[in-house]
Amino acid sequence: MCYTQSRFKALISACVMSLIATAGWSQSITWLGTLGGGWSWANGVSADGAVVVGAAYNAAGQWRAFRWENGVMQALGTLGGNHSVAYGVSADGSVVVGVAYNAAGYIRAFRWTASGGMQDLGTLGGWWSYASDVSADGAVVVGSAQNAALEGRAFRWTALGGMQGLGHLGGYGSTAYAVSADGAVVVGAALNGAGQWRAFRWTASGGMQNLGTLPGYDRSYASDVSADGSVVVGWAENAAGQRRAFRWTAGGMQDLGTPPEYDRSSEAFGVSADGSVVVGWAKNAAGFYRPFRWTASGGWEDLNTTYASLLTNGSGLGEPRAISPDGRYIVGEGWNAATRRAEAFLLDTGFPRRGDVDRNGCVDDADLLRLLFEFGGNGYRNEDLNWDGTVDDADLLIVLFNFGSGC
Repeated sequence: MCYTQSRFKALISACVMSLIATAGWSQSITWLGTLGGGWSWANGVSADGAVVVGAAYNAAGQWRAFRWENGVMQALGTLGGNHSVAYGVSADGSVVVGVAYNAAGYIRAFRWTASGGMQDLGTLGGWWSYASDVSADGAVVVGSAQNAALEGRAFRWTALGGMQGLGHLGGYGSTAYAVSADGAVVVGAALNGAGQWRAFRWTASGGMQNLGTLPGYDRSYASDVSADGSVVVGWAENAAGQRRAFRWTAGGMQDLGTPPEYDRSSEAFGVSADGSVVVGWAKNAAGFYRPFRWTASGGWEDLNTTYASLLTNGSGLGEPRAISPDGRYIVGEGWNAATRRAEAFLLDTGFPRRGDVDRNGCVDDADLLRLLFEFGGNGYRNEDLNWDGTVDDADLLIVLFNFGSGC
């Protein structure tokens, strides 16, 4: 381990006063409001839960991509047209991607930063494109774009390489929905030679891998992927239109089913960085959508039941769209009874605590030692608490500032 004793002591000294005031257990639901209209929804959240992105109606009835931080919803504009939607955000919240109309009325993938504004990422030779996700560092964007043959193709974009088409599975169309933290693994759906949609997992070395479908189901779609690209979640659909959430690993596709009381359909939309927590919705016999969280150890949870104490006057969570890398923050759309409208929400589940590397509810010596043993390592993992790709001083400070919390 390259970390020196003197450097460690210096950090301890700098943080010693902060150790007195440790973070407590907190759970909350924040309704994010709108941009003057009657509806909003959230599609992405930063690693620390401080930044949320999505779309909201403005007073003129137009959709606008938004970036929310510190209680303020900022409209990100358009590319000259009337509407825009944000779908993904980098780990630190500084890069936002999505889709916006240009002045000619075509939808185009965009990448937004505070300094550069909204950048049109172009197409693959056709008229339209949209961006659905971005890597943790904001450098790799994925989505779908029309090519010169007027066919939709999944793409992977970088500043140096531009927009790269990822191919298909024998059919004419494909679309990318998510990308791993380092930008190396892309997942989505593509048509096979029989005209059936199949979930795929793409890498530069292996190309587009067909993930198959569930037994008896005709279609499958991949919606999100873990930080290292090893876990994929999504849904598969049968001929009757019923859907089942799935979680895929190298061992194959696992049917997550539905809760007993929600026996119609389910879809998985988001997965934590380590692949252990899945969020989405399930439809009950009455046709109502209910938000769920699934873990291997705990199974299914209805978020409206688990966090009922946070919901007042008839408010309810609807469709969870994304989850933070550590699994603590969940965003989506719900019903805010106070404003009587559908609004984007930010759910802080309170777990894991900030700095709780081993996820046992206590920030202690075990977390500190685990981080120190990984210190200086590259790659996105639970020890990389701020999800910047390196286990370094910033992560150590998070543990020190929260040391003793929950113990």
